Amino acid sequence: MTSNMRPLNSKKGEVPSHGRENCGVSDQAFHGNCQSCDGVGKPSYPRANGVSLKESGTCSFSCDHANALLVDVPKGSPARPGHIDSADCGQHAKNESCMPCNDLQQESDREQAGDTLDDLFFFNDEEDDDIDWEPSARLAENRWFCLNCTMPNLDEVKHCLNCHELKGSEVAAGYDVFKTHIARAALVSADTAPVLVSTAIGFDERMLLHSEMEMKPNPHPERPNRLRAIAASLAAAGIFPSKCALVPPREITKEELVMVHTSDHVESVEQTKNMLYSYFTSDTYANGHSACAAKLAAGLCADLASLIVSGRVRNGFALVRPPGHHAGVKQAMGFCLHNNAAVAALAAQKAGAKKVLIVDWDVHHGNGTQEIFEGNKSVLYISLHRHEDGSFYPGTGAADEVGDLDGKGFSVNIPWSCGGVGDNDYIFAFQHVVLPIATEFAPDITIISAGFDAARGDPLGCCDVTPAGYSQMTSMLTACSEGKLLVILEGGYNLRSISSSATEVVKVLLGDGPSYGTDAAAPSKEGMQTVLQVLDIQQKYWPVLVPIFASLQVQAQQGPTSSNYVNAENMLKRRMLTGGPGPVWWKWGSKRLLYEVLFEGRRPRKSKAKGK
Repeated sequence: MTSNMRPLNSKKGEVPSHGRENCGVSDQAFHGNCQSCDGVGKPSYPRANGVSLKESGTCSFSCDHANALLVDVPKGSPARPGHIDSADCGQHAKNESCMPCNDLQQESDREQAGDTLDDLFFFNDEEDDDIDWEPSARLAENRWFCLNCTMPNLDEVKHCLNCHELKGSEVAAGYDVFKTHIARAALVSADTAPVLVSTAIGFDERMLLHSEMEMKPNPHPERPNRLRAIAASLAAAGIFPSKCALVPPREITKEELVMVHTSDHVESVEQTKNMLYSYFTSDTYANGHSACAAKLAAGLCADLASLIVSGRVRNGFALVRPPGHHAGVKQAMGFCLHNNAAVAALAAQKAGAKKVLIVDWDVHHGNGTQEIFEGNKSVLYISLHRHEDGSFYPGTGAADEVGDLDGKGFSVNIPWSCGGVGDNDYIFAFQHVVLPIATEFAPDITIISAGFDAARGDPLGCCDVTPAGYSQMTSMLTACSEGKLLVILEGGYNLRSISSSATEVVKVLLGDGPSYGTDAAAPSKEGMQTVLQVLDIQQKYWPVLVPIFASLQVQAQQGPTSSNYVNAENMLKRRMLTGGPGPVWWKWGSKRLLYEVLFEGRRPRKSKAKGK
């Protein structure tokens, strides 16, 4: 659930990055632009506990955090209104330089590659990657950004080239209908009458206040309309409030958060409420309302988990943001501030669950969730995600990452080797990996980290899962813990895709059957290879996989047939060429080529890494 960006100076195989890594220079050096270094240093901001602070006024925070991450603005861009110049900083003597010019020059040289949005978006010939968002600011001229998927288009184009949405259409317009129903919704909590509720929804409007405050020509993909679109779809389908109860919102307590995160991390998020806007990484923003939104999201997830385990609610859907599965023990990243799924898992155990299953189908690996539970055998974490040998964000989640110490075997990663992966591959992996392990584990509650960025038409995921596919996967998981299922929203940035997919998932929670059934899903060639790789590694921890691995090996040796082993990328390209829905850039094989041809007039360059 996040962007797929890494600096240009990273090498193949290195972990992709959203921003600059720790450069080893103390925060005192970055307290502002030094007068003696004008023309050399880049505009920067004071920091506290790893947060880049961007507020008006003079510096009021200490400068002793030597390991904080630094987030730069593009080279050559003017200082923003909240920038604090060294002349205003009381931490330095009047004629004292904040940092020697030579040191700052060296630091600038080391970090030069990939600093600008242009560098991040248009790769040089030595690197090949698919950047997910934030194109060059100059694309704003004579361009419009799709309100559905945020992708840029030429002015003369009337329908988005990515999702085919009409220019200027407002996908989340039906939110007002949902909003009028909130006051009439039935409430369910530990204090209400002990009446069994089928499905509960976790939502609070204050989470809509979390948004990127800094003015940019391109919209941030993790935006408030994500919740509005899903809410509007639930209301239009007649699901809310007539069929679902509402969980009263509350902010998670610090005592609950420090069970998952370090106190420093919790405090760094809390500090953002005193700032106009701030950044943890180049794409993980916060404003004055973000701390409250993050605590509300975590609190709703914790309460839903407790209600489900206690038997007051059969299942639930947490319509929350900011997302959480990239937030680790001590860092915020990938649009995520607090790890909602991890908070819910511990709340479930506190309510009486001994074993918790977390299935993460977000297109990005939930590195934060895995980190939190990698040594805990009472929480089984299974993730299906694009990986591409570590080149897809966040770079973690290889099949051989199985956990540590007592938790070995309780981290199960199913890393797709390419984009274009669709329903059949996901359901095939469910049938042969996810469900056998989950059945053996026998969880007391199942939590789904439900990112919908693997959906068809998503600008970041570039995969091909349909609402029917999400419906089927949800239905398959209902049997794992006797129907005790909590679905938590993670990523997903095409509003049409996430709203329709989430609605199908909630229908399953309410007892409707899946949109379709698949007895024997035919995987792509890449999907089969991935599943075999995972089975080969995990069978030593889960003996139930041994006969499955042997059977699939025989099937793979028989070679491709007319009904299976379709190349995932070619399958999606064929659909695009015949006018089907989905990302148009698959016609060229890379989003980068789409932008080069349409917006820069460049001839497509052959990719050294992928041969495109």
